[in-house]
Amino acid sequence: MSIYSATRPVLSKEQPIFYIKQMIWAGIGLIVLLLLLIFDYIWLKRFAYFFYFFIILLLILVLVIGKTSMGARRWLHIGSIAFQPSEILRVILIIALSRWLSSFKGVITRLSFLPVFIIFCAIPFLFLVKEPDLGTALILFAIFFLVSLTKGFEKSFITGLVIFSLLACIVFGKVIWSGLKGYQKNRIVAFIDPGVDPSGIGYQIEQSKITIGSGMMFGKGYLQGTQGPLRFLPEKHTDFIFSVYAEEWGFVGSAFLLFLYFLLLMRGFDTAIKTKDDFGRFVAMGISFMFLIFFSINMGVVLGIMPVVGVPLPFMSYGGSSLVSNFIAVGILINIRMRYTGVFYYR
Repeated sequence: MSIYSATRPVLSKEQPIFYIKQMIWAGIGLIVLLLLLIFDYIWLKRFAYFFYFFIILLLILVLVIGKTSMGARRWLHIGSIAFQPSEILRVILIIALSRWLSSFKGVITRLSFLPVFIIFCAIPFLFLVKEPDLGTALILFAIFFLVSLTKGFEKSFITGLVIFSLLACIVFGKVIWSGLKGYQKNRIVAFIDPGVDPSGIGYQIEQSKITIGSGMMFGKGYLQGTQGPLRFLPEKHTDFIFSVYAEEWGFVGSAFLLFLYFLLLMRGFDTAIKTKDDFGRFVAMGISFMFLIFFSINMGVVLGIMPVVGVPLPFMSYGGSSLVSNFIAVGILINIRMRYTGVFYYR
């Protein structure tokens, strides 16, 4: 509904079919979710490494034969269908990392950390930066460390890791800055001072805040918003879909949407706490962290409290690959809760 409203024409009769495509992808995602419930999710553990190396191969193919759009090469085409392997990567990374963590005894030490960091974090990070897809790369980086923290680190190792990270940021700060592309630098500048160029790099942030604020308490009403249809707000049906929603449904409607996300996150973490299986616990924790990170970053961007990063809002933003991968993640959560929690545990 929000995608339809955001893309509806005001001055012309031609209606983009984004909402129809999203409905089709939602149907596919729901079918995949139901299929995931048929089999015991422990099969994911047995094929975790195979899935992971297969998705790495797809990332390599993206860099070789992928489609370039808006200066980024992130999509593979199979006939008329285009999909983004990096969206599926985040779920498969959680599964593969969870298998390693569940088979590893004790806390993570210095010696055990380096190889798993290179395999499950550094390699996909480099491929994603090359595309470039810095937003997804940083999210995978965060997921890796948060899931690893649930396993536990040596105390001395954590201290050393924090000190090393701070020193690396200071020493290599200029190198990292020089390696960023122009639009990435502009996004950081616009975050620090949106007024430096309100008609250019700061325009998107300012229009997002104007759109959200115009909804006030109860909103303008469905199909009554103007910022999206009149094209004041860029990327209105993808990364900034929440702004369009907030304009039409106001603070009350936005609070209701945030409450639904809160229930999703709490259900995920509750599943992780109650499951009897180590692999299932790490997977449930990783998926919950993934949704939390995506939600927090998208909200931070549209409210202007974080730099603009291409991160969709789960289940709301337009995008077939993202939507299907989110359905897959929820299907796995339900599967874990059905089979390995204290209430429904069976083998």
